Amino acid sequence: MGNLFHLAVPWWELVIRSIGIYLVLLLGLRIFGKREVGQFTLFDLVFVLLVANAVQPAMTGPDASLLGGVIIVFSLLAANWIVGRLDDIPVVHRILTSAPTVLLKDGVFDRKAMAKEGILDDEVEMAVREHGLVELKEIKLAVLESDGSISIIGKGEKTPRRRRRVRFIRH
Repeated sequence: MGNLFHLAVPWWELVIRSIGIYLVLLLGLRIFGKREVGQFTLFDLVFVLLVANAVQPAMTGPDASLLGGVIIVFSLLAANWIVGRLDDIPVVHRILTSAPTVLLKDGVFDRKAMAKEGILDDEVEMAVREHGLVELKEIKLAVLESDGSISIIGKGEKTPRRRRRVRFIRH
């Protein structure tokens, strides 16, 4: 029980380490690109798991106490809350959130934009089908939104709404 609440490093060092790693990851993921969590590929998931495992020692240092873990969790929660509040400020929001990117215009792919965002033809075509359209010539605009989703605007009078996937839980 003596080691459970005994910190191997000062509490403020755990706070600084945690917030530093949080900011580095936030910056890295901001630069990395626009992908919704639901759009993570298998290799994205493996990457996130490995990064989480790799940064753990950088946050804890030599400390393995329960109290140290609690301090780190509260530091990360506080950092996330603060960043969330700062995101309400337009200048900060522009820094934290990427601008939408046009991927397809009048049925023609913008290859430069797609390459920059790491989006494949198949991903845009899947979004087109999800919106109830079939051919690219039916599309006025396909836009990669800040949240990683792809919006489709058809050339016709009505653009169909995106069909949401609903997963049912079996009991």
